Amino acid sequence: MRRIKVLSVFGTRPEAIKMAPLIKALEQTPSMKSIVCVTAQHREMLDQVLQSFGIVPDFDLSIMQAGQTISDITIRVLEGLERVIRNVSPDIVLVHGDTTTTFASALAAFYSRVRVGHVEAGLRTYNKHEPFPEEMNRVLTSSIADLHFSPTSKAKENLLREGFQENTIFVTGNTAIDALRLTLSDSYVFQESMLNSIDFHRRRVITVTAHRRENLGAPLEDICKSCADIVSQYDDVEIVFPVHLNPEVRQTAASVLGSLPRVHLLPPLSIRDMHNLLNRSYMVMTDSGGLQEEVPSMGKPVLVLRNVTERPEGVEAGTLKLVGSRRETIVVAAQELLESEHAYNKMARAVNPFGDGRASDRIVQAIIDYFQGIPV
Repeated sequence: MRRIKVLSVFGTRPEAIKMAPLIKALEQTPSMKSIVCVTAQHREMLDQVLQSFGIVPDFDLSIMQAGQTISDITIRVLEGLERVIRNVSPDIVLVHGDTTTTFASALAAFYSRVRVGHVEAGLRTYNKHEPFPEEMNRVLTSSIADLHFSPTSKAKENLLREGFQENTIFVTGNTAIDALRLTLSDSYVFQESMLNSIDFHRRRVITVTAHRRENLGAPLEDICKSCADIVSQYDDVEIVFPVHLNPEVRQTAASVLGSLPRVHLLPPLSIRDMHNLLNRSYMVMTDSGGLQEEVPSMGKPVLVLRNVTERPEGVEAGTLKLVGSRRETIVVAAQELLESEHAYNKMARAVNPFGDGRASDRIVQAIIDYFQGIPV
């Protein structure tokens, strides 16, 4: 019997982190032929992850251009992936999450009459403008997908309410948790030398990330000012802020925080540096989706710098707290975790609802089961 040809497509750092353990699982499955295509929607940050996990793409569309718009990305992915699909003739195209690469790749596969599997399916805010364009990217991808790999039961329920057939939806857990098994180490030495100089036992380190479009401008300035307030109020607190490559993010962070003691503005970290930094941090403040899933597995509270989240399971479980981007609100929420042992432990000890580290195996098995009895 011919092996099932699985074409995995992704283009950004978060996608790569979450697809890496799945690609490794596909490579180790005798009945599968794994093919990897990257769009390089984010070039430099993507390459870091590929190198860290030892993934060499079979195809690289290298679409990134200075000043690219969402429409530019969509057009170049559609055109580039059409050629790859014609070359490879895959049995199924796997896409992840909610990026523009995700939606455009699913659309390209549909136009070529190739089945689509959507990893991390069913997340919703039900507000098409927040996050933008991610909410509509994932909604439109769901409408194309043949197989939906949902990280949680709540994500599955979203899809069922929207009319998708139950036998096409698989609750797998989140592959982000799988990735931690490949990256965390108690004896880890950071590649970013500055991090090796921090005494994580005597200092309470707060890791901060912020980059979403809806936070650019005044909200990001407020987030940075809240960091300044916190570090000025607590002598044992250090803030580590790996700054996104977006020039607007870099400019705002540098202007507000650049000269402050115990605030470390760093370039984007390798995935191993980032995961081990998070694991040694006291708490995390972020607008990242992936970190909302990963960090609770490390037993660290997460303050979500957004007004809404497509991961309400974490809020309900108590691992996440939505605080938005207002300076005063962020400071008050951080003060509670820094001053109340009860509040801190309540979040730190809550059970992560996003999986047990075996999502990739479940996805592989679901694909095998799907193709049993279907000629390939």
